[in-house]
Amino acid sequence: MATLALFGTDSLTLPQSLQEAVEHGEVFTRGWVVELILDLIDYTPEKDLCDARLVEPACGAGAFLGVIASRVSASCRAHGRPLADASEAVRAFDLLDRNVELSRAVIMRTLQDEGWDSVEAEKIAADWVQQGDYLLQSHTDHRADYVVGNPPYIRLEDVPDDRMAAYRDACRTMSGRADIYIGFYETALHSLTPGGRLGFICADRWMRNQYGRALRRLVTRHFSMDLVLAMHDVDAFDEQVSAYPAITLISNQPQGPAVVADTTRAFGAAQARDFADWRRSGISERIDTEALKAARLPHWFPEEESWPAASPARLAMLEDLTKRFGLLEDSRTGTRVGIGVATGADKVFLTQDADAVEPDRLLPMAMVKDTTSGTLDWSGTYLVNPWSTDGDLVDLSAYPRLASYFSKHSDALRKRYVAAKQPHRWYKTIDKVDAGLTRRSKLLFPDMKLTIHPVLDQGGLYPHHNLYFIVSDAWDMRVLGGLLLSKVAQAFVEAYAVRMRGGTLRFQAQYLRKIRVPDPNAIEESDKVALADAFDRRDVAAATEAALRAYGLAELPE
Repeated sequence: MATLALFGTDSLTLPQSLQEAVEHGEVFTRGWVVELILDLIDYTPEKDLCDARLVEPACGAGAFLGVIASRVSASCRAHGRPLADASEAVRAFDLLDRNVELSRAVIMRTLQDEGWDSVEAEKIAADWVQQGDYLLQSHTDHRADYVVGNPPYIRLEDVPDDRMAAYRDACRTMSGRADIYIGFYETALHSLTPGGRLGFICADRWMRNQYGRALRRLVTRHFSMDLVLAMHDVDAFDEQVSAYPAITLISNQPQGPAVVADTTRAFGAAQARDFADWRRSGISERIDTEALKAARLPHWFPEEESWPAASPARLAMLEDLTKRFGLLEDSRTGTRVGIGVATGADKVFLTQDADAVEPDRLLPMAMVKDTTSGTLDWSGTYLVNPWSTDGDLVDLSAYPRLASYFSKHSDALRKRYVAAKQPHRWYKTIDKVDAGLTRRSKLLFPDMKLTIHPVLDQGGLYPHHNLYFIVSDAWDMRVLGGLLLSKVAQAFVEAYAVRMRGGTLRFQAQYLRKIRVPDPNAIEESDKVALADAFDRRDVAAATEAALRAYGLAELPE
């Protein structure tokens, strides 16, 4: 027998602080949004819903339950079944007494309005809605074919310590500063029967931030991410909230095709019905209207570190490139992404005095300011280098000027954390210097920039820690520089990277590693020439045109 589950527990007395947190976290969903979620998970009266179970983990005042009761009623009529047969079809939970009573009243009113006997309606309402803590029940208590709802928005630090500890123990994905809704996802997913479906409207930040990583891993490894419908600008709730909501559909089956969609303020009940019809029909790959942009993907993104954020058409392109091309960092081509040296005391280790210490203890450094024009223009900065070519610290007794220099700055160097941990190595930089990196040809990337900004160092400088670098055994660095100057490479970083105030992007190693690139040997010779020339001229448009050919793309979607 299939089951639909809602959020709840046995009768309990809540600590005042938790009751206040729950009340503060309540956000009630508009009826047409509930209709859309139920349509998307295919919970419709055409099915015999008495033989399915639906669970709502946090029913609130009954926004979902009124629509669910109406559909169960219609299903009973269509299949000639008495209402009593639906007593096990729905389970809803809530922590608050008043919400339990409100939800039961909604169910009773709906069923009576549809012609069912008041006594029957009252019994069904009592059977369906329970008070309790959904997160602390065993999964076997609420096995479900469908789980739907709008989980509460409560940060873990707003929950009493003992309850928080119980939640973390029960829900392993609730790590760091996780919102409590992370636990609702985990518990609901584990409760799904084979082929069962989850449909939540909830904040979408878990798809990209650190505290959502364990949940992303769970979904990627064991479930199918079927749909993401972003509704950031839509009035989806009865009150205005800044929650960045999205409808997510996840099913208990191997990963299959997925749909990504984004909406505007123009998206409402009529557009929702059209979208559900389009998703069900499979007749076209994309929708592009004033209210909605949507695209079908062959499957979801396999990464668990972060899922990309972009327009549906752009996500479809990225998924296609992910399927067809390898990652930029690749042992087969000897391509590596790294970061420059962090010293822990730049005022000591960086100098422009060419006579500060012995000449072979001065390592020419590439700084962010040297890359501004797009051509490397060395400003004369050196690293006072304590590292030998074999990767160990030099013996200061062999370098009296270096020893004197470090001794003069001993107080500043010794109070660093890295020196306190290893007092006998008090003059080390945080990062070890890679002796071979200086002479290698490499592309340098400033950490923070509005657009991707690869700059070629043909060999001779060592990058500072505000610069990321790429080296390769197989790539012509000017050709690779042209690819990475293009808007195709920019699209990868934009989809994954943190965007700062004013639109500035972080071009950190973890985001550069997301970029997919063609095999260098598979690029047409004419395109290699065009990419290298565009790189030399810093011509983003020409680089993008050549990159589109190399990637086999007709255009770059907005």
